[in-house]
Amino acid sequence: QVQLVESGGGLVQPGGSLRLSCVASGFTLDDYGIGWFRQAPGKEREGVSCISSRNGGTYYADSVKGRFTISKDNAKNTVYLQMNSLKPEDTAVYYCAALSGFGVSLRVREYDYWGRGTQVTVSS
Repeated sequence: QVQLVESGGGLVQPGGSLRLSCVASGFTLDDYGIGWFRQAPGKEREGVSCISSRNGGTYYADSVKGRFTISKDNAKNTVYLQMNSLKPEDTAVYYCAALSGFGVSLRVREYDYWGRGTQVTVSS
């Protein structure tokens, strides 16, 4: 059974850091690309970062470029999102999602498998 479970969210002050984890089960990261998405109150879900299944190619939304880093450990079937220099506007529920094949994108509609999300709150 395909499952994605996010963890690592919490409350952090502006300028702080968090590392999110997404553990996949029922499939291997050798065959699926993973994307991180977020949804803030009153806003639509948006792509944050993604990483390809095998070549390791990474992509970032302009709003997080230079602050966030996506990585994965195929042996652990886990994808990470290191978030540094956090801003209040980063506050959102963060979701990981999976798509099959070698491609990857920041388009919500291309992903069929989703985790339940983890809350990130950046506030003083």
